[in-house]
Order: sequence, then C-alpha cells, then structure tokens
Amino acid sequence: MTNLEGAPEEASDVRGRVAELHAIREQVRRGPSERATEAQKAKGKLTARERIDLLLDEGSFNEVEPLRRHRATGFGLEEKRPYTDGVITGWGTVHGRTVFVYAHDFRIFGGALGEAHATKIHKIMDMAITAGAPLVSLNDGAGARIQEGVSALAGYGGIFQRNTRASGVIPQISVMLGPCAGGAAYSPALTDFVFMVRETSQMFITGPDVVQAVTGEKVTQNGLGGADVHAETSGVCHFAYDDEESCLEEVRYLLSLLPQNNRENPPVAESDDPVDRRGEVLLDLVPADGNRPYDMRKVIEEIVDDGEYLEIHERWATNIICALTRLDGQVVGVIANQPQSLAGVLDIEASEKAARFIQMCDAFNIPLITLLDVPGFLPGVDQEHGGIIRHGAKMLYAYCNATVPRISVILRKAYGGAYIVMDSQSIGADLTYAWPTNEIAVMGAEGAANVIFRRQIAGADDPEAMRARMVKEYKSELMHPYYAAERGLIDDVIDPAETRAVLIRSLAMLRTKHADLPPRKHGNPPQ
Repeated sequence: MTNLEGAPEEASDVRGRVAELHAIREQVRRGPSERATEAQKAKGKLTARERIDLLLDEGSFNEVEPLRRHRATGFGLEEKRPYTDGVITGWGTVHGRTVFVYAHDFRIFGGALGEAHATKIHKIMDMAITAGAPLVSLNDGAGARIQEGVSALAGYGGIFQRNTRASGVIPQISVMLGPCAGGAAYSPALTDFVFMVRETSQMFITGPDVVQAVTGEKVTQNGLGGADVHAETSGVCHFAYDDEESCLEEVRYLLSLLPQNNRENPPVAESDDPVDRRGEVLLDLVPADGNRPYDMRKVIEEIVDDGEYLEIHERWATNIICALTRLDGQVVGVIANQPQSLAGVLDIEASEKAARFIQMCDAFNIPLITLLDVPGFLPGVDQEHGGIIRHGAKMLYAYCNATVPRISVILRKAYGGAYIVMDSQSIGADLTYAWPTNEIAVMGAEGAANVIFRRQIAGADDPEAMRARMVKEYKSELMHPYYAAERGLIDDVIDPAETRAVLIRSLAMLRTKHADLPPRKHGNPPQ
C-alpha cells in the first residue's frame, strides 16, 4: 500500500517540475518583456525568434542552450540575468537541409556580446563545422558588453577564429538586421555573403560621432554605413533589401544554390527547360559592332534554366557580373563583362569582385562559366596608383588556382591582358568557345594600326585613308573570328543560338573532373 500510495505523490512531483519547465520555456520564448518587444517593433524590426521562423522551415528549429545565463557581477549585472543571454542559437532546416543559426536578441542587453553570449555562439559555430552544414548569423547587436570588459572582447576573438577556420569549409552567411559597429563588423567581413536591410542595419568601424570628432565630417549612420552605401560604394554588402521578410527569403534562395560543405556538390534541381533549347534571340541581342553596348544580363537569361539567376554584388563594380544560376539543374557560377557599364572593362573593383566570387565557387565545387566581351583594363592614373596591377592579379590568381570545371565563351571583344585574365585557355580553362563575332587580339584594330603602321600613316598623302586601310588589313589578317581557332587557342567557334546546349554538354563531360594543386600549406595570393 505504501508503494502504491507513494507512487502518485512521486508522479505529482514530476508533473509539477515539468510544469515548471514549461513555464520557464514559455518565459524564454516570450523574451524579456512586452515593453522591450514593442520597442523592437517600433523600429520596424522583427524579434530574433520571428526572424528564425522566417529563415527556417516551419517547425524545424532546435534550440541549443536556451536556459543559459551569464555569471558576471558588478555594474548591476548580477541583478539582471535573463535566459539566452541575448542570443538564440540552434539548428533547423532550409528546404529540408540542415542549417545552423544564431540570432542576436536586441531586447536583451541590446544584443551586446558578453562571455556567456559568446560561448553560445562559439558552440554553435563548432557544431556547424563538425556537422558540415551552413551557418547563418542574424546580427542585431550593440557590440561588446562594456560591463564585462575584456572578457567580451575575447569572445569576438573566438568568433573570428572560427569564421576563419570555417572559411571554404561550410557556407557562412551574415544577415545584418540592426547596428554592427567596431570590431564586431569583422565577423561578417570574414563570411561568404553579407545581407543588409535598408534603414535598419548599419556597419562601420567608427561611428558618425567619432568620425565628426576626428575629421570634422558630419554624416548620418546610414550615410556612413547603411545598406545602400555598402551595396554600391564599399562592396562590403552583397545584397540589400527593403524589409526583413524579403531579405530572409533571399537567404533561403541562396542556400538552395549552395552545397552543405566543401565535400559535397550543390543540390541539383529538376528543370523543364530543354537542354537543346536554341537561343535565336542571341543572334540579334549582341551587335557585331564592338563599340555598341548591350545588356549582358539578357544574354545570361537566355542561356540559363528558365532565365533565373541570383546576381552577387549587383550594384557594386557593375562593369562585371557575378551570378549563381543553373544549367540543366546543375548550379554554376557565371562571370561576365557588362558592356553597358564602362564598356565592360576590368578595373580595381571589378577584379576584386570577380576574384572573391571565383574563390567562393571553387571552394564549394561550383563550376565556372565565363562570358567575355572585354576591351581591356581601365586606363588612368587613379587606377595605376590604386594598384590595378595588384588587384587585377587577384582575379588572375583566383582563376589559375581554381580546380572546378571552367568553361569560357568569347562573345565579342577579348583584348590584351584582360583576355588572358578572364579565364583564357592559357591559364587553365578546360574548354574555350567563341562566337563568330569574336575579336581576340592584343589590342583593338585602331590602336594596333596606329602602332604598327605609324610611319606609313604619317608619310601618306592622305593619312586618314591610309589609317583606315591599315585598320582593315590588320583586322583581316589577325582579328578574323577563326584566327585563334586555327592556332588551337579556342576549342571551337559555335553558333550563338547553341550556346546553352554546348555548355550543358561540356559540363556533363567535366562533371568527373579531378585536379590536384601542388602540396603546400597555402598559397600567397596578391593583396
């Protein structure tokens, strides 16, 4: 009887403790207070948990250390020990694939990083690396927690070290949904992609007040480090959106184009777009006259599956296009000159943009398609003094170092060193094709004629007529579409309408490509 009578008492005690657990979990879920939530909403921002719900598949989130609290004392901290310590960490799925996430909760200590807060982030980063799955950070924090002093700063060091260790191993995506100042800005800078939301997110090393005190320049937070500034001017931000919902939806789309880690290939999607679909519109889209501009984006749309692609750094260094897309369901990276912007020349920013994109694709087993229409490098004192040699070499290094399948297509102009740098056969492209409109040469015919036939032109009775004659002669001798093909510098001259089919067949052949780099600790790329 005693045991029978005692059993209900024990069960009642367990139920009571479970009820207590559920009450604590509900407190954790709600956050610090309604007032703090209302303040967050008043800024036009979602809460950390709402953001996670938008990012991950419904009902898939598994939280790690929701009951963690700091142990710091002094400055009143011992009186304020909220659960989560201002950061929510865990894992879930995006399109059914595992993704790890941490999200700053601005309602708690302004999302500032303390020792416990940092330890939670370190743990979820380690889990992501071990599991071989992408890591997404939802950033909305006020920097280091000043009350905890150097312990908070050391927490950032641990994050930076893990960002670096994970680089090229798992995809890392930073989503800026609030302020990010000082050293905290370096974690996003170490990741593969940075998303920002206009008006609500900013990134800067020193804020407007410090800038004004030191330099006398008066600037707003958004004017100094807002989404548009970083998307158009600095290149720090890859994507900028008007609201958090569309931003997080695009993060999901990006993840659908990336592999889980560097040991896997990107996911394949079913495509109803015929492999052998002809692109007749391409015959009229690209003018034969090399001086006439056109929109390279329309060329990409015509070639890829269903005309869909995700452009990286769309508003920065617009003279070159970098995009993730699919051909016959297989993910590829596209690098293409944009004749509508600076005639498609390569300059410092375009070289940096392309180099980083090439490195990312190579790290994550994404084949590279290069579409060339490049008149050369941008001339000018500013470019030379700014280090165009050094920066252009970054792009060259990235291509030469890439071991993924590499296919280049020369649409029109391909002049000088820029032609070599844009994944020519001589630097290791697996296959090189050209349209019948291609002009591969050391320089344009007009410039070449002026150099080669300078004396004949100067001594002629009619210099302009002689110049025109020499230009025509140079073109017919050295710049006709089949000159490079005759010398084995390109693999074939193709019908532009067949570009899609040719690329898909070539990628299928190269799918089993295996190339090893020489043994080394790491290279020493130009900086």
